[in-house]
Amino acid sequence: MAGNRHHQRRFEKGTWELREGARSRIGELRARVRIAKDRALADLDPEVRAAAPALADEAFAELQAAEKTLCHGDHPGRRPNKHLAVANVHIDAAYGLMLRMAPLPDVQALMPGLVALVREQLPVTDERRKRAEEIARETCDAPLTPAQRAALVGAVVTAQQALQREKLRALGFVRIVVIVALGLAAMALAVALLGAWAPDVVPLCFRPEGIGIVCPTGMEPPSDVKDLDEAFGKAASQWDYPVVEMTGTVAASVAAALSLRHIRGTSASYSVPVALALLKLPMGALTALLGLLLMRGDFLPGLSALDSSAQIIAWALIFGYAQQVFTKFVDDQGLAVMNAIGGPHAHPYAGAGYEPHEAV
Repeated sequence: MAGNRHHQRRFEKGTWELREGARSRIGELRARVRIAKDRALADLDPEVRAAAPALADEAFAELQAAEKTLCHGDHPGRRPNKHLAVANVHIDAAYGLMLRMAPLPDVQALMPGLVALVREQLPVTDERRKRAEEIARETCDAPLTPAQRAALVGAVVTAQQALQREKLRALGFVRIVVIVALGLAAMALAVALLGAWAPDVVPLCFRPEGIGIVCPTGMEPPSDVKDLDEAFGKAASQWDYPVVEMTGTVAASVAAALSLRHIRGTSASYSVPVALALLKLPMGALTALLGLLLMRGDFLPGLSALDSSAQIIAWALIFGYAQQVFTKFVDDQGLAVMNAIGGPHAHPYAGAGYEPHEAV
């Protein structure tokens, strides 16, 4: 048994704190379902008493499914950390069943948190949100009715589904960014290997007047060679391309670290900031290389005659950092995705007796 526990800890995926938080919510909600069932069975309305057992049984089944999802006993090495999101789907279902079964005064007491969830996840034009807000106003001085409870729970369930869709959107965004980053990294590696294998094909060298030929990793003194392409080919080194790309990657890593200041902390299991930072690294390598090629082709007038290797490396740093211009749009989209799945400012269940799980 001890060995099995060690195996589970070793291969467990996901954040341990989030898993234990989900377990605690399951325990709390199980107790609340049990209390709601007892109160419903004691209700004077025969319809409420008749529906209570079925609702309670289904709620307990959902909580059991959530607990089973969090268990790592079966194939722990192959269970992805997205099991937390699946567990919270079951928790949401159990919570909705509890709301349908709980006494009306208890549901009315949870009204502020439920309406807050609906407002955060549903647009202003949504009819279910409008109805939920109307119910909140109508029940300020009047008791909640069964019809109002049904409409309110329907709006809450829709809001929960919208939150889950945003989480799936975040997961898809991270996957796309990671795939693009891997593709760019493979391209940068291929270009570096090609440049090391044949540095004279497209040399990263310049010819300032009176100095000779200057390359990223060395320079040749002035000569009377008439064939300029041949002279560039002889001066080029197999380390020119790798050094330039490495320089651009270093500059991009600095830009990635600085860009994190705009991203607030998040407990989301979808590592959006990490994916965005990884995207910048191969982009920096490629922008450094392409920028120097543009300068060598006289694309930038007045900047086509760098007179030392240090200047070439310095411009590679600038071009590598300049990838921020292109990745800024991706950063903005990533920030929008993170804001959509909630954060420190968004606690839709606050006051509803049920902790939010925007961290999943």
